Amino acid sequence: MIEEKHLLALANQKMPFGKYAGTILMDIPEEYLLWLASKGLPEGGLGQLLALLLDIKTHGQERVLEPLRGMKG
Repeated sequence: MIEEKHLLALANQKMPFGKYAGTILMDIPEEYLLWLASKGLPEGGLGQLLALLLDIKTHGQERVLEPLRGMKG
């Protein structure tokens, strides 16, 4: 189940590692998410957020995240 706190995290949390370290999760390109998923998403909350983000991006729904940018959860 998608909760508001998950959407807020996607719009405000930074990627902690890799090519896009320091980038807000929602700004990570879909191509990188697809590559990362093929290698295996990280365990735990970050992996769940990245999987949700990939689903949002592959369905063209990124616009739901934009109004949440800069909001605290």
